Amino acid sequence: MSDRGRDLFDKVRLPPSLDEYLRSGNPWWEGKPGRVLPGYRRWAFSVLLRKLEAGLAPAVVLRGARQVGKTTLLEQLIQHLLEAARVEPRRILRVQFDEIPSLKGLDEPVQAIAGWFQNRILGSTFNEAAHAGTPAYLFFDEAQNLADWAPQIKALVDHHTVHVVVTGSSALRIEAGRDSLAGRVAPLDLGTLLLREIAGLRMGQEVEPLLPPNGLDDLLRGDFWRQLDDHGAAHRLARDEAFRAFSERGGYPIAHARAAVPWPEVADQLNETVIRRVIQHDLRLGDRGRKRDPQLLEEVFRLCCRYAGQAPSQATLIAEIKQVLHANIGWQRILSYMRFLEGSLLVKLVRPLELRLKKVRGPAKLCFVDHGLRQSWLEEIVPLDPDRLEQSPHLTDLAGRIAESVVGAYLGSIPHLDVAHFPERPTEPEVDFVLTIGERRIPLEVKYRRRIDPHRDTLGLRSFLEKVHYNAPFGVLVTMLEDVEIPDPRIVPVSLRSLLLAR
Repeated sequence: MSDRGRDLFDKVRLPPSLDEYLRSGNPWWEGKPGRVLPGYRRWAFSVLLRKLEAGLAPAVVLRGARQVGKTTLLEQLIQHLLEAARVEPRRILRVQFDEIPSLKGLDEPVQAIAGWFQNRILGSTFNEAAHAGTPAYLFFDEAQNLADWAPQIKALVDHHTVHVVVTGSSALRIEAGRDSLAGRVAPLDLGTLLLREIAGLRMGQEVEPLLPPNGLDDLLRGDFWRQLDDHGAAHRLARDEAFRAFSERGGYPIAHARAAVPWPEVADQLNETVIRRVIQHDLRLGDRGRKRDPQLLEEVFRLCCRYAGQAPSQATLIAEIKQVLHANIGWQRILSYMRFLEGSLLVKLVRPLELRLKKVRGPAKLCFVDHGLRQSWLEEIVPLDPDRLEQSPHLTDLAGRIAESVVGAYLGSIPHLDVAHFPERPTEPEVDFVLTIGERRIPLEVKYRRRIDPHRDTLGLRSFLEKVHYNAPFGVLVTMLEDVEIPDPRIVPVSLRSLLLAR
């Protein structure tokens, strides 16, 4: 770099508080360790590392709800780069944007921080470092809190050769940003713990997934679904113990990493760090956010808890909102708050199936991304574990609805899988879920009870399969227990706990 270029380069400055914050958040620059990290690494660790090293896109966007472990994943990746990959500490920058000091006066904070990092820490431009074979790694945690994060990331990767990872807990803001970053980002979604991760975290039991990480073709094979119970039986002890823990506490990492902590304390923590954070903080972000009503959002969230696994009508939700808030609130406003909860990755709205390019009108089915949030907010534990549920038979119907919510959220977490529900029609019974893969559809019904009636409990599946234009090769019946026999060879029974072990 010329002396003139170096002089301009040396003029990069940040406010003292921000300078101090960045240095304290990157202790490896001074040869100091970061915080003590969990030894267990989630499935996304190897995927994120591979995407980062492959470099097919200059940036990776890691999306997930609050407290699912995005920050821990970044810190584990940084630890790996420093220790296993021997990356020089000065080549790694991490910025936590939801804790950062005031950015007032910085029109483009990403660019300003990147320029400061090149000048003060890296000691060269990003491109100089890349040409020398020592590219920089930039980790921007909760970057969606910046109003114009995407254009800044775009400018960064368009003009500099760097490895970038961006995380966010708002699907709406991250998705909006990805539109302007088309072709420049590789997406990766991180949900709550998979059942096999609970087995790994709590019991040290490694269970390989049956479903490949890429592609959906296996879901079109009836044999794949038939193998699920065999796969579950092969890992019965780990599966059943993990499912009991999942039944009691849901899938948030904090609930299992601190297994000895009583559930009420964990529930309080989830309420404060996940639900209230969304209602009181995330809701109010931005110019539009200041006009939103936290009380209304809290009531909409409560209704989602109450109707988990169901598709309540507009009239039902409007009437309940009016009764509680004593206000005349219209459907569009309620719907916008439901979509906000979906955008915050707390609730999955499973829409009605669209056929022949016709949009079907009807309510969405409400599925919680993790039933532990419902338990923590309502202070109501409804066991899914068959043995525990047998001790509380009066909860069987409610457990069935929650099981349906669990299945909907689980299927919705499979990348690129189109999941809908099939409402009852004048001549056709409802089907809980329909999976669309290419031109084919797979109907799936949840019957979470000890005794299955092979005729009555498969009525919706059989009706769907008999309609040739739905192009359904077989149907799936999700049950409470294994060894369910259905005489119709077109219907494959699989237990919920084995289904959850597929990924």
